[in-house]
Amino acid sequence: MSQATTTAPRPSRVLAPATAARRRAARATSPALAPETAQALADTFRVLGDPTRIRLIAAMAVAERCVGDLASLVGMSESAVSHQLRMLRAARLVRTRRAGRQVFYSLDDGHIVALFHQGLSHVHERPGAPR
Repeated sequence: MSQATTTAPRPSRVLAPATAARRRAARATSPALAPETAQALADTFRVLGDPTRIRLIAAMAVAERCVGDLASLVGMSESAVSHQLRMLRAARLVRTRRAGRQVFYSLDDGHIVALFHQGLSHVHERPGAPR
């Protein structure tokens, strides 16, 4: 007695028409980044790539702070914090407000706060990620 063998149909490599159309539309509407824009974005992420600066951003995401407060919060000297703040200001991530002789630092705008919170959310999604 012979036993009939059946094989499952092979999955098709052809995309469904709707999926292919969505991909074509996405390519057509997604402009290529100009080299200057790509460089500016890379520079922003480079500045954000330092744990000390991230800790300063976290402190300023809550409230504006003076250098002394920031130094206490991150456990660094005021001089070291000032150096990091200069870098953040140069990258337009932080702005200042003067009140008499005191200078207060805050995140430049809502984009920076959103970028920080989205990055933090992404890190917390990983299993076993530190809080």
